[in-house]
Amino acid sequence: MTKYNEQSFRKEHQDISHDCTTKKPNFESKRALRLAWEQTFKSDPINLKELPKNVVLKAREIIQALASHKDYRNFHGKRLRHDRFVVSIPVTRNYRLLCRDNGGYLIPETLVSHADYNICKPGG
Repeated sequence: MTKYNEQSFRKEHQDISHDCTTKKPNFESKRALRLAWEQTFKSDPINLKELPKNVVLKAREIIQALASHKDYRNFHGKRLRHDRFVVSIPVTRNYRLLCRDNGGYLIPETLVSHADYNICKPGG
């Protein structure tokens, strides 16, 4: 390759390849979305940080519905046999929301995996 061809090739290749100015807005927008997602956990009554996103969103829907006095049976929730004041509500196939009955309303206590839920029950 002649010197002229090398220079033109480098210039063309440079234009095509890395352009950091186009990547920064994408990185910044992703960072802003991640920070906004992390801020949403501050308003949760229980810790949901370590859970998958779909589980977090579904749990928030259920918690919000319970706060507006919806019946836990609408979500296929059941009282535990060994402690009738604890209600178990399936969030997904693998997670259960445990709530304590406080008279007229339910207070969310924790969200556990189905495996942990089976271990914590007597006779499980």
